[in-house]
Amino acid sequence: MDMLMLPMLFIPFALILFMQSRREKKKKQAVQDLRDSLAVGDEVTTIGGIVGKIVRVQEDFITFETSEDRVRIRVAKWAVATKGKAAEEQEEKAQAS
Repeated sequence: MDMLMLPMLFIPFALILFMQSRREKKKKQAVQDLRDSLAVGDEVTTIGGIVGKIVRVQEDFITFETSEDRVRIRVAKWAVATKGKAAEEQEEKAQAS
């Protein structure tokens, strides 16, 4: 009877670990797809909270303007947190606070 209890204890833990790893993989893939789809003219927010419009896309870097003053900042693609409407919504929430 002890030999039957051991697998019954490990199956739920293995299932939980499998589901968590799948969720993480999907999340990483979605973030990578977002960064691969960056194009000139997209509105983005960096992980540091800087908002701007993309003016140049390179393999590993993007350059974007942050305001009407045309201040240009060059950052690595991995630093982009959100794109498009999500960036605008995040900016509105920050202003409301």
